Amino acid sequence: MHPIEAWVNDLGHTEHKFEVVSDDASYRKYYRLILPEGKTFIIMDSSMQVESIYPFIDVSVRLLKAKVQIPRVYSQNLEHGYLLIEDLGNTHLADILNKQSHKLLYMKCIHEILKMQDADISGLEAYDEEFLMFEMELMQKWYLDQHLWITLDEEEQKSLDSVLELIRDEVLSQPQGYFVHRDFHSRNIMFAGRGKVSVIDYQDARIGAITYDLVSLLKDVYIRCDREKVLELVLEFKELKGGILKDVSDEQFIRWFDFMGLQRHIKILGIFARLKIRDNKPLYVEDIPLTLEYIREVIDIYDELKPLEVILDRVAEKA
Repeated sequence: MHPIEAWVNDLGHTEHKFEVVSDDASYRKYYRLILPEGKTFIIMDSSMQVESIYPFIDVSVRLLKAKVQIPRVYSQNLEHGYLLIEDLGNTHLADILNKQSHKLLYMKCIHEILKMQDADISGLEAYDEEFLMFEMELMQKWYLDQHLWITLDEEEQKSLDSVLELIRDEVLSQPQGYFVHRDFHSRNIMFAGRGKVSVIDYQDARIGAITYDLVSLLKDVYIRCDREKVLELVLEFKELKGGILKDVSDEQFIRWFDFMGLQRHIKILGIFARLKIRDNKPLYVEDIPLTLEYIREVIDIYDELKPLEVILDRVAEKA
């Protein structure tokens, strides 16, 4: 008998069915537990990386205290890395977006970001200078070198290093010290009926920049949003946040937003390539073209980023 089935039996659910919900980009797997009376739960299986269950529980408590909508945890098996959690259904933000609902749904999500930014951050790791650079360097290691087999010459390498340092400095120049979900996008935002927004996949949270989760939401690599609508929502967030942003110009805040997005998208190129090469999960590379579009869009706006265009031109030749 599989350990998950034995655990479910021990919980008193001897009659049940399982169905696979997802096998995400990490080592976690998710199953739906279906009971005879129609009641369902989700089982999070972290058995391949048991230690990852502790951050999930820790961050869950922080978010609950901040009144963020997250799935309830009903039972846990810390030895094997299993959690029995609330089933929020199958409806993600990506499934219900349309022209009519666009602003309403995104504003609901923005309000969740505002609540997350009030969460307790004590003891969380920081999005510091070293980690920001580490993430962006994944692009060269996995996407350029191993996915496309592009080797940069000395001048190209200097240009890339210079641009990455510029992006890092711009990210660090904006207000810091906020709870950062790190993956707050359309596939991690659930709608479980009555317009209720629920947040999932938050266990890798860190402390970082004020725009990070806003970028994850509005520059989503799975959904392309019109820039004009994106900027309207960016400034709505700025207005709602108030306080520390009260004396920050709209232009400055948009610049922070754009450079934060650039850091994230450069990282994503590396992560998607790594998922294919190292983890045998090739589907993520299908979302690389949209990721590149976002990067090109920002380069076109800010002249100091033009050196990156040379490298992207080499990418275009290979892709």
